Parts: sequence; structure tokens; C-alpha cells
Amino acid sequence: MFKSKKKIAVIGCGYWGKNLARNFFELGALGAIVDPNLQTAQLHAKQYDVPALDMNEALADSDIKAVVIAAPAELHKKLALQAIAAGKDIYVEKPLALSTSDGEEIRLAAESAGVTLMVGHLLQYHPVFVKLRNLVKNGDLGNLRYAYSHRLSMGKFRVEEDAFWSLAPHDVSMILSLFNESPLEVRGGGLDFITPGVADEARVDLIFPSGGRAHIFVSWLHPFKEQKLVVVGDKAMAVFDDTAPWEQKLAIYKHKINIINSLPNPIKSEVEYIEVQQGEPLKSECQHFLDCIISKSKPITDASEAIGVLKVLEAIKLPKA
Repeated sequence: MFKSKKKIAVIGCGYWGKNLARNFFELGALGAIVDPNLQTAQLHAKQYDVPALDMNEALADSDIKAVVIAAPAELHKKLALQAIAAGKDIYVEKPLALSTSDGEEIRLAAESAGVTLMVGHLLQYHPVFVKLRNLVKNGDLGNLRYAYSHRLSMGKFRVEEDAFWSLAPHDVSMILSLFNESPLEVRGGGLDFITPGVADEARVDLIFPSGGRAHIFVSWLHPFKEQKLVVVGDKAMAVFDDTAPWEQKLAIYKHKINIINSLPNPIKSEVEYIEVQQGEPLKSECQHFLDCIISKSKPITDASEAIGVLKVLEAIKLPKA
């Protein structure tokens, strides 16, 4: 429970913002709702018994410690810089901005103002990914050889951003975290089938200095839902399947390869499911933001991490309207 008397204002209560409002309310931190649609703002404000404010009112309110920006991505830079200028700590939904240069401008402004800046790369806070990241860090998988991530479904179609910018930031963030290095090379592309100039699917390859490789495939034009991250090391292989039942979301395969008469001979092992304490990723992410603004500690998904993701997103040349 958030013990500070100063609270959080959630800016934007649309598809995702309403989930953020709910979680900050449940954590005892919600102080106001801001939305350009006054009816929407009042609806959610009434639900949580907090005031509905406009942006200027929220930034001028000394009882508002921080703002959570869940507006369309093209507004992130403007809203973030306004909040920073008002001395508010900020949480910005992914992506931080629509270009690396805009991301750098936000980062420098936050550093100059001495405020906390966190970006909503949600899956970094998923208990299953946290466990997987620790397995990699502790060497349980050995040296990473390659990883691939699939984020596929039928819809939700967008026209203001393509599938790569909409879906891939989560996968890029996870993969960069696991390899713990910036890629030497990024290559790939996508195709637009529904809306001219808006890619409905994208395929990306990352090549890392260590020799490791990663592949990301995202699409909102796919017959079924798949959210799967596979990580292959020289000791073991791991699968994070976010569509599986909780007790089967993280699987380990300890396959081995023996060389017999100069020929590789695979020795397959049974799958092992790793126990992970169940929890809501978004609640963990919101709690992390609250902890960071109280302790003034650096968020896991800070501006530097977010800019690393933006560099990968910018490197892919997709169809343009």
C-alpha cells in the first residue's frame, strides 16, 4: 500500500489507461483522473472516488506527486515534457517516444529536473520473465546462443502505428535484457495488407557482439494467438509461453548433444516446468514505480533502457503511408 500522502494522476483512461487507474487505486496511490473526454474522466473518477482534472490542474496540484501517461504514443513527448517541467515524476507507457531523439530529449529533461522517469515495458515485470531473467543471469542456461519471440494474434488493428511499434517493444525489451548488450546489427522488414503504409506483420533479426542472435516476429493478422519467448543456451533451453496455464508458463529443456564419431548425437530430456509464484504483471510494474519515486532509485525500465528499445524500433524500415 502506498503510504505517501501525495498521489498519482493517470493521464488517459482508454483501453490500457483504465487498467493502470485500477491498479494504482488498488495500491492506494490514485489521486486523480485526466482524460480529454470529460465524460470518460468523470466516469472513472466517480468509480474510484477521486477528482477528474484537466492536465493543467493536475500539474498545478501540489498533492499530485507523479503522473502516469497512457495517452497515444504521438502525445508522449509533449505530455512528458510538460509533467517534467512541473516537477512531477513520470511513468510513460511504451513506447517512450516515436524517435530516439525525442526519447533522449525526455531523458535529459528528467535528469535535469531530478525526477524519476519509468517506461511501461510491462513484461519486464512479469513474474515468469523475472524468473527466466534470473535463470539466465545465474548461468542456468549457459551462454546464450539464440532466442526468438512470437507475438501474434488476430487484431487489434491500428492505423496510427504499425504492428512492430505496437507489439514488438515488449519483445525487444525482454531480449535486450536477457542478452545484456546492444545489438551490432538489426535487420528485417514488414508488409502492409490492411491499411496502406501500416505494416500488419514484421520480422526482425538481431545480431549481438557475443555472437548470440535473436529473431522477433509480430503480427496482428494471424489465425491464432501466440505469445512465446524461446531462449537457447549451451546448457539448457527455456520457453516462456504466456498463453499457457500459469503452472506451465515457464519450461526448461536440458537437452544435450554428444559428439560420437565426429557426428552430433542429441540426447533429449523431459520438459521441466519451473514453479513461479503467481502475480499480476501490471500490479508489479505499478508497485515498482511507486517504490522508485519514494526511494529515488532507478527503475528497471528507465529512460536508457527505453532508448535502447527505440534504437531497435527505428532501425527497421517498414512500409510508409
